[in-house]
Amino acid sequence: MHDLAAAFCLVLVLEGVVPFLSPAMLRRTAALTSQMPDRALRLAGLGSMLVGLLLLQLVR
Repeated sequence: MHDLAAAFCLVLVLEGVVPFLSPAMLRRTAALTSQMPDRALRLAGLGSMLVGLLLLQLVR
């Protein structure tokens, strides 16, 4: 449970980096992603999860 809480905290830190450093870029990215089809967003999410799992396996 401790590792899960630590991982969640790291996600929050990483998610906050872009809005802190470049809010304008975040707005542009949000505008672009709102125009993308659902299939493209799902594939991007799947790819992100798979890369995350692969990196987790390499780290552990």
